[in-house]
Amino acid sequence: MAREFQRGHKAKLSDLTPGTDLYVGVQIAAPGLTFDISCFGLDANEQLSDDRYFIFFNQPKSPEESIQLLGAQSGDTESFRVTLDRIPAAVQKLSFTATIDGPGQMSQVGPGYIRIVAGGEEVVRYAFTGSEFTTERAVMLGDFYLKDVWRFAAVGQGFDGGLEALLKNFGGEVAEEEEPPAAPQAAPGFAPPAQATAPPAFTATPAPQAPQPAPSFGAPPAPAPAPQQPMHAAPTIAAPLTPQAPPAPAPYGQPGHQPPQPPQPQFGQVPGQIPGQHPGQPAPPAPTPPYGQPAPAPYGQPAPAPYGQPAPFGQQPPGAPQGVPQGLPAAGAGLHAALQLYKETATGQRWTPQNKQLMRVDLTMGGAGVLARQGSMVMYQGKVDFGYKGAGFVGRVVGNATGQEMQLMRCTGRGQVFLAEEGSYLHPIELQGDAICVSAESVLAFDESLQYEVRRVEGHGIPGGALFTMQFQGTGTVVIKTHGTPVVLPVTPTTFADCNAVVAWSAASQVIVSSQVRLRRNAYPGHSGETVNLQFRGAPGNFIVVQPYEV
Repeated sequence: MAREFQRGHKAKLSDLTPGTDLYVGVQIAAPGLTFDISCFGLDANEQLSDDRYFIFFNQPKSPEESIQLLGAQSGDTESFRVTLDRIPAAVQKLSFTATIDGPGQMSQVGPGYIRIVAGGEEVVRYAFTGSEFTTERAVMLGDFYLKDVWRFAAVGQGFDGGLEALLKNFGGEVAEEEEPPAAPQAAPGFAPPAQATAPPAFTATPAPQAPQPAPSFGAPPAPAPAPQQPMHAAPTIAAPLTPQAPPAPAPYGQPGHQPPQPPQPQFGQVPGQIPGQHPGQPAPPAPTPPYGQPAPAPYGQPAPAPYGQPAPFGQQPPGAPQGVPQGLPAAGAGLHAALQLYKETATGQRWTPQNKQLMRVDLTMGGAGVLARQGSMVMYQGKVDFGYKGAGFVGRVVGNATGQEMQLMRCTGRGQVFLAEEGSYLHPIELQGDAICVSAESVLAFDESLQYEVRRVEGHGIPGGALFTMQFQGTGTVVIKTHGTPVVLPVTPTTFADCNAVVAWSAASQVIVSSQVRLRRNAYPGHSGETVNLQFRGAPGNFIVVQPYEV
């Protein structure tokens, strides 16, 4: 018969069961809320001196497997296997906790419990309800602690600050900053399409069920089948229309036959252009190469993507001005034709890429000014005023933490400004009421009409102790810079990225410093070698942008 504990009750585990191979089940649920259930292995000072004993969804077992996360089973939201006689002497307490993933309060939870099962029989249960809590977002449910012998205590102590408060309470140096999950927003055009995928298994909150007997640990129970992960479906790409071949000429000597006449270039026209074609427009496609030879890409432009694959991030769709006229001038065409390849491209839009690494902004288009990173102006024409824009809070935060203050200049007037930064690839992202988060280091320029704020993702191992991002929202354009051509990935339950390689992500995504969580940089078998990774969560339609580069 299971013993019913109240908050604060304690007992020797030997009085409850002679077994040392125990099953710990936790049941907690609330409408609209998701929970993360964890176990902290603490030392004699009740501190997390070894982060490998922080057992949670991303680190499911301790090194010697004395503590294992089993997942939802037997009517429990989450379950653990604890083998007391295998726990190292440095670990003196096991604290089982539950935290809310996102907004909400523990007062909203329904009837729940933490229970201990030994030999297939439930030996103790501590039941709780939301009426025992108020505004807390985390709660310590129960403890195994060593005082001469192992004992169990029903705790039921809450924290307002969530998992971050628990980590600090236990001396953890890694503070997890959880943003309240915003409502799904429309992703920019370059983001992958939304996918109807099931929510990740670790955020599921099943309705309370009648307790069922947990498996006996005479032999470890067979693990539950892993949930299927959503497939990364490639977006559907429409094939470009094939131009129709012109009608065949009439045979020689037949009515209608005319000898072919080469087109005569007009005054100021580059040889090879179609009469009436504007010099800034692309030239006609090159003739088909001989059989077996690949068609060369136009000079200064990337090769076209294979059929069925998306164009590279930031590349303009087919038919849009690319900034560099296609086709090479004929031999001996002269200086004018040679320079025509690099002629300024004006599309009548505010932001126009001249090539992959140079951006033109026309200040006469639109009323607001442009904020750009100081030193990024390489040329301008017209009457343009440049003023120092104090970085304010953004600059102070980034500067104090990383030693690299972000200084901005304000560009106003009537003219055109050309921007570049150390040969980085530039990508204009147009926002139409939606929002995007960009690493502060990857921001080159943006419309002053956009609303922006700094966000801080804290974590040990990140240069300067934190990753600083700028969230842009409103209507306007932000230009980001990357080292090389980046890749856009949809956010799934198992999406991780190195903090030095991530460039941007959808504002509705939640960012957690959780992968390979380390309190120090000592590597051991199984460690990926990365000091810090970021985990991204979010509803279908969220995305991240990662560059092929690491600091």
